[in-house]
Amino acid sequence: QVQLVESGGGLVQPGGSLRLSCAASGSIFSGMGWYRQAPGKQRELVADITRGGIAYYADFVKGRFTISRENVKNMVYLQMNSLKPEDTAVYYCLAVHSRGRSWGQGTQVTVSS
Repeated sequence: QVQLVESGGGLVQPGGSLRLSCAASGSIFSGMGWYRQAPGKQRELVADITRGGIAYYADFVKGRFTISRENVKNMVYLQMNSLKPEDTAVYYCLAVHSRGRSWGQGTQVTVSS
């Protein structure tokens, strides 16, 4: 059974930083990534990373967010710097495996003064 558990969300002031973590278990994962969904908006891709470490970033986070992973631990991280109020959303971890793709339960990130 594939399970993904996110952690690291919270409340931060504009310009601050947070680091999200996602612990995956139950399979071998190829692509892993982070999506987010703000109230009233569709879920959108933030960043993803291949097993070999090739990363893709949405334009709205380039230069501010960094995705990384540890294959041995089945972990994926999202370092978020220079956070803006518009980054407020529930952030979801996604992992791709042989049986399809699985989502975590989400972690709330709120950027507000």
